[in-house]
Amino acid sequence: MDIQQRVGQNIKSARTAAGLSQWQLVARIEALAEDTGVDQSYLSGLEAGRRNPTLQTLWLVAQALGVPLTQITDDGAIQAPG
Repeated sequence: MDIQQRVGQNIKSARTAAGLSQWQLVARIEALAEDTGVDQSYLSGLEAGRRNPTLQTLWLVAQALGVPLTQITDDGAIQAPG
């Protein structure tokens, strides 16, 4: 699974865990910032892994979901100890 698909899957999982529809999530994103370019169609493509979002968009989605950005971008890879 590539990173776009993983991010999309993470967003959808967080959204459904929060009990939100795509429309409700878009409304929350719009409440955070004007002119985000995120509408229901874009969000659908994002969740399907067909979009390459900006960091700003990912941050807004995470904020609207009330989750850390790392939860959205987590690729499931095991990190070696630092």
